[in-house]
Amino acid sequence: MKFDILTIFPQYFDSVFSFGLFNKAKSKGLIEINTHDIRNFSSDKHKTVDDKPYGGTGGMLFKPEPLGKAIEKVKGEDENCQVILTSPAGVSFSDKIAKELSSYDHLIFVCGRYEGIDQRISELYVDREISVGDYVVSGGESAASIMIDAICRYIPGFMGNENSYQEDSFTNVLIEYPHFTRPKTYKSLDVPDVLISGNHRDIEKWRRNESIKRTFFRKNESLDKVKLSTEDYNFINKLKNENPLNFHAYIALIHYPIYNNAFKIITTACTNLDIHDIARSSLTYGVKKFYIVQPNVEQQEVANRVVEHWTKGPGSKYNKTRSEALKIVDIKNSIEEVNTEIESITGLKPITVVTDARIRDNMTGYSEIKGMMGKSNNPLLILFGTGWGLTKETIESADFILKPLFGFTDYNHLSVRSAAAIILDRLFSCTI
Repeated sequence: MKFDILTIFPQYFDSVFSFGLFNKAKSKGLIEINTHDIRNFSSDKHKTVDDKPYGGTGGMLFKPEPLGKAIEKVKGEDENCQVILTSPAGVSFSDKIAKELSSYDHLIFVCGRYEGIDQRISELYVDREISVGDYVVSGGESAASIMIDAICRYIPGFMGNENSYQEDSFTNVLIEYPHFTRPKTYKSLDVPDVLISGNHRDIEKWRRNESIKRTFFRKNESLDKVKLSTEDYNFINKLKNENPLNFHAYIALIHYPIYNNAFKIITTACTNLDIHDIARSSLTYGVKKFYIVQPNVEQQEVANRVVEHWTKGPGSKYNKTRSEALKIVDIKNSIEEVNTEIESITGLKPITVVTDARIRDNMTGYSEIKGMMGKSNNPLLILFGTGWGLTKETIESADFILKPLFGFTDYNHLSVRSAAAIILDRLFSCTI
């Protein structure tokens, strides 16, 4: 397989591909790696390859002429070739992409630098733009070397052990299990007994469980791509029971103060479906308490009858899982009462997040809320509105306003119980 690298710093690669598996693969003729200095394709005496961008923004761009000539020269008439631009705007590199690219005979890597390249080069020559991560480095040379390394592992004969790549993390999606070698004891730490038992079936089971365990705690979302057995699910449930949630999340369904369709403040009625469905969603995702904020005495009685039927009355015997969910429901007169109770339970003031279907400036995304939860010990209180939404005063008093839920249409009128389920899943889901 042939790799051509277009760069203004060809010396960067002098040592990267000169040892280990790369050196052996080159000597066997399995791979060919060439570097090309883009400056050599410049037509002026100063070997200029960059210029200021139109529009007056900062930084410099690769000029189209030298880069275009370099690509044309290196590619020639090769049809089974891909031109790859290393770019933070590209798709995220993955093991799947590495495997796919290994099927080509010839890859050309254009190492991005400065503020990028002239867009016309992308349109005329580049087949793919690829990023190796959501971070900034000085140039595309390091990105190109990472991608070439990953691609080469799929070339037949490159690996010393042809089975090695099949056991690597990300090839099987699961993070690889831990490894041990001699001595048996090192600084009071022993090799797990199962690995020296000689029982290969037990060893394979241990390795499978350790891979699942590492993936569950380090990269939970990857489990969605894994075919899991019933035994695997049972092991994951065991992990959950042994490692209870370390966050304190609460939600409140607000019936007052709420807008009607004329944007006047009203009190809305409690509904049986909202109580049942939101309670079940709350317990599923680890919410500590589901508050119903309802100051109307008659409506409080309605809500209490529903809760008591399923927690103390005939419903508690008829459907125990429903009973378990309804036990986390609590009815309060105001948002202030909710805040006071949470603070008395946790000893900390809750961080308040409001939800709203209307678009506003400076709304907060789900990843930011999840990141904040990992850094703060304060409990999280999420407020959901009924009717035509939470009042302006309630929204402005919150710490964060969560971005609305959107599909690929402009229709945005979910029921509150549906919205609550989706938002809880986005914030607290365990993907398996």
